[in-house]
Amino acid sequence: MNLKEVIKERRAVLGISQLDLAEMAGISLATVKDIERGAGNPSMKTVTRILEVLGMEMEFRIRQIV
Repeated sequence: MNLKEVIKERRAVLGISQLDLAEMAGISLATVKDIERGAGNPSMKTVTRILEVLGMEMEFRIRQIV
């Protein structure tokens, strides 16, 4: 899954509208819409704010090369 799918799916599970998410994360509605369309290029700060509202966190790992 990519970022737009994760955000959209989690938001739907929680029953949060795009407007609600934008307000709770302190970002614009246009930004949420752009991200969910795959048209946005959000900063890490913006993504972190969204994930916090959705009760999620990001994890970074080093890829294992076979």
